[in-house]
Amino acid sequence: MTNRFARRFATSVAVAALGLATPALAQEKTVKIGVLNDMSSLYADIGGPNSVVAIKMAIEDSGLTKKGWKIEVVSGDHQNKPDVGVNIARQWLDNDKVDAIADTPNSGVALAVNNLVKEKNKVLLNSGAATADLTGKACTPNTVSFTYDTYMLANGTGKALTKSGGDSWFFLTADYAFGAALERDTSAVVTANGGKVLGGVKAPINTADFSSFLLQAQASKSKVIGLANAGGDTTNSIKQAAEFGIVAGGQKLAALLLFINDVHSLGLKTAQGLTFTESFYWDMNDATRAWSKRFSALANKNAMPSMTQAGNYAMVLHYLKAMEALGGNPNDGAKVVAKMKELPTDDTLFGKGPLRADGRRLIPAYLFEVKKPEESKGPWDYYKQIATIAPEDAAKPLEASDCPLVKK
Repeated sequence: MTNRFARRFATSVAVAALGLATPALAQEKTVKIGVLNDMSSLYADIGGPNSVVAIKMAIEDSGLTKKGWKIEVVSGDHQNKPDVGVNIARQWLDNDKVDAIADTPNSGVALAVNNLVKEKNKVLLNSGAATADLTGKACTPNTVSFTYDTYMLANGTGKALTKSGGDSWFFLTADYAFGAALERDTSAVVTANGGKVLGGVKAPINTADFSSFLLQAQASKSKVIGLANAGGDTTNSIKQAAEFGIVAGGQKLAALLLFINDVHSLGLKTAQGLTFTESFYWDMNDATRAWSKRFSALANKNAMPSMTQAGNYAMVLHYLKAMEALGGNPNDGAKVVAKMKELPTDDTLFGKGPLRADGRRLIPAYLFEVKKPEESKGPWDYYKQIATIAPEDAAKPLEASDCPLVKK
């Protein structure tokens, strides 16, 4: 009886162990991604629901679901308010078992979520927020920025316009973290290249009437009016500047952050001649065209992808490669990001380029000009390329970084 009891006990333990192992194994192959952005306001076209489309494409293209992985996507609207964004993120991380938060356009929201993600040891996959501080003084082992930042924009558009004769600037700046960082970084480039900053004015985010701000910019008599804003604020300020005859009067508008969705909204007649910097354009090559047509077929309003939506695709695809390389354990966010930095980045949209110690991916940027209506060959054919900015020039040099993760 003793031997029989011993055998039964051993069998029961083995079954129990198997029962415990099975859910653990299943959990290791489960990933949950939260897409946090502006779903309904001035940044909805450049991120919004179509960022979710891009991320779901990345999940499909990763091939992991065919290998038995369960990958879930949830989304939330931060309403461009840091407190709202943090509350959503905290709910996701504490209660909903979200492993990574993606997109985060609005630098104020992103900086706040950045701190929370570090505290919870999860992952922040930033494509939408522009502030270079996310890979600078606010960098953490848990955050990566894939697509662009204020340093890239300043060293693209700011440098090009200053060197071409636009040596006096006045800024119309969105009054929050993004605008402040963009004005700061562009001012540094302008002065470094022999230009002068004559002044600036700050406008609340999601402003409908820019008239008083534009009149101040016009009165400055600067050669360039730097629009340190984005999305609906950029399109509104450009439309209203045209009504005031600012460009006709000899001043040049610098759209320091412009997306293809903004150009589509403005129309070529209004947007023609604008110079700006981006790291992605759908019509760059055969690979970007093929992917963008797939995206457009799935997207709201059949839109072509913005730079940040393309960045979300590439970034999540790389994140999932890291997850697979680790065997599917998402519980240690810093470990996942370390693996992302270790693995070579290579995708059809941005090509090859390392993910640096500070979390910044090195990719080239491009200086574009909006085509005249007669130059466009069809829908969404809006850009002509003026110059290529090398990856090492598009990102702040590591030796100049104030990221605490960088060893100097």
